[in-house]
Amino acid sequence: MSEYVSEEGLEKLKKEIHELKTVQRRAIADRLEQAKALGDLSENAEYHEAVEAQSLNEARIGELEETLRNVVLIKKPSGNYFVQIGSSIVVEKDGIKETYSIVGSEEADPSAGKVSNESPLGKAFLGRKAGDIVEVKVPAGTMRYTILEIR
Repeated sequence: MSEYVSEEGLEKLKKEIHELKTVQRRAIADRLEQAKALGDLSENAEYHEAVEAQSLNEARIGELEETLRNVVLIKKPSGNYFVQIGSSIVVEKDGIKETYSIVGSEEADPSAGKVSNESPLGKAFLGRKAGDIVEVKVPAGTMRYTILEIR
């Protein structure tokens, strides 16, 4: 499955995988060596914790490598006629203006205004134009947004 990321997000992923493969692997290897030095491994909590940390680290590396194999770089939209992945939009909801950026799921951070293209809100905005009223059904009811500007 394709994973949409911005240039900034791609650099962040590359930095994370580099950190996991170098710094974290070395730190875990050191923990394993220290735990082995304590003797009997069958009842050695430090050893089992280090093995678990190693497993989690390798799993995350695998996830990141898979993401990087399937990455689709988000390019800033050339025209601002309709909302698409990479767009920043200004909307009004209940008289309050909010700004959202439509990003891939890997970069989503709703508290920072980064909405995934796969989320209900992101899906509702995609393909819409300035002036459109967008209704999004949420557990608490229906929320209405007016798209004021597409950047």
